[in-house]
Amino acid sequence: MTLVTLKDVLQPAYAQGYAVGGLVALGWEDMRAYVAAAEGENVPVILQAGPSCREHTPLPILGKMFRHLAENASVPVVAHLDHGYTYEECKIALDSGFTSLMFDGSRKPLQQNIDETAAIAEMAHKAGISCEGEIGFVGYSGGEGSNGTDPAEAAQFARQSGVDAMAISVGNVHLQQDKEGGLDEARIAEIDALTEVPLVIHGGSGVPVEQRARLSRDTSICKFNIGTELRMAFGNALRAAVNSDPNRFDRVTILKETQDPVEAAARAVIRAFGAPPQK
Repeated sequence: MTLVTLKDVLQPAYAQGYAVGGLVALGWEDMRAYVAAAEGENVPVILQAGPSCREHTPLPILGKMFRHLAENASVPVVAHLDHGYTYEECKIALDSGFTSLMFDGSRKPLQQNIDETAAIAEMAHKAGISCEGEIGFVGYSGGEGSNGTDPAEAAQFARQSGVDAMAISVGNVHLQQDKEGGLDEARIAEIDALTEVPLVIHGGSGVPVEQRARLSRDTSICKFNIGTELRMAFGNALRAAVNSDPNRFDRVTILKETQDPVEAAARAVIRAFGAPPQK
């Protein structure tokens, strides 16, 4: 297989009733484990470079890393910019080989969000790649609060922005470490009834696994972003590796011990989304 766009993997999910994991990467070790997990489950995967990842590694380097993994994978892999905040940042990602741009204008007034997202969607589509937008603000655990998605505004946003996928705020929260929150299924149903676009849940780590599986099957939610849950698996594995031998100092040998635990955690995550095996 090779690199594909977000639309390539979400349209079949939308039609057939499953979701694809948007797995948030921070470096080579976890992104490699994510692809291995997708190959193990024989399903597509979306590799995501968010703001903290981009602070650590420049977009042109991340693009090459994602593309290298995709071009050698046995399953479809999307190279996705997560939470791009400016047109310029999205353009750099496009030029760096990403196949999907997520523009986050969710803090902005509705019409400004629509207009700016539409400009990025147009740029993406001219280049043959995909665009995700966000309507309603998804907050942060212990930080900025959420502003839930208004279904009528979601319908307008979906209609006028031209996005291939739409992130919504329905009780989900970024950086949540437990799974006790749950999503507002009544609001999801309202949005679903008014739109015809694949829906995205950011902050998916805080959503109970049973609810992830059911919503993947029964609604237009076709993408769950999972970051914190996998970062915790990586951190726990790294801590165990470091503590097992205080005399070790070679980071390559230490980091190798994160591969299997992160791959196993990622396999468990993506299995719940119900994607059928690739042909």
